[in-house]
Amino acid sequence: MTAPIVNAFFDEATFTVSFVAADAETGKAAVIDSVLDYDAASGRTSTTSADKIIDYVGESGLDVEWILETHVHADHLTAAPYLKQHLGGKIAIGCNVPIIQKTFGEIFNAKQPFHRDGRQFDHLFANDEEFNIGNIVGRIMHTPGHTPACVTYVIGNAAFVGDTLFMPDYGSARCDFPGGDARILYRSIQKIFALPDDTRVFTCHDYKAPGRDEFAWESTIAEQRESNIHLGGSTSEDAFVEMRETRDAKLCMPKLILPAVQVNMRGGALPPAEENGVSYLKIPINAV
Repeated sequence: MTAPIVNAFFDEATFTVSFVAADAETGKAAVIDSVLDYDAASGRTSTTSADKIIDYVGESGLDVEWILETHVHADHLTAAPYLKQHLGGKIAIGCNVPIIQKTFGEIFNAKQPFHRDGRQFDHLFANDEEFNIGNIVGRIMHTPGHTPACVTYVIGNAAFVGDTLFMPDYGSARCDFPGGDARILYRSIQKIFALPDDTRVFTCHDYKAPGRDEFAWESTIAEQRESNIHLGGSTSEDAFVEMRETRDAKLCMPKLILPAVQVNMRGGALPPAEENGVSYLKIPINAV
């Protein structure tokens, strides 16, 4: 199977890994899970992380066809519109994103013109839909559980799993956000585990498991299936659900969930500016 060239861009402020996956033969590329820098104390955004991707794409002579989101992130803001402005390409996400928009649209009491049908994105991927990056065939796997709209992008011999899996020594995604479900996550991961053993697995975050000195984000299906601490080996569905739900009950919310979801459910656009020309993010009290 064709192997895309994959370059990673790590944002330590949010522990997020963005990727550029490229076809060496044609120079066509996709950007996956980009980051817009956001300072919560000042409410200011900046583009340092995204500019690193733009510089790399330019220096490498790549042509971006897709700007892909594995899901509506709760821990960082996406830079998708900024990247599209500078690099071109279609912004895409899984076709279940309206579920997230409806849920969080109600939580944030988002008014029109916030539409809840996914139209903020250029393309909504159906399950098993295929797409191309140059001559490399990509395929969509719907892998809900962390959120109802999570997808995995299988591009050649590489699988970009978003938050569904972490490195084998760190485990799996939390499932306590609205619409999350540990049992569904277990079944989604079994779909991922059915990929060929040598499939490269790229995760969207790394928090350095205890005892590991370096950040990491690449493993293989064989490594995940055999040694993932949450469900490697012969872990049963019931055992995983009990572990995941017990663990999730003790977790704090991500510090950027409220600004991130408001922006990311809009495809990376800020809420409409008010009459003074300023955009505002809402903080719902006792609602999440």
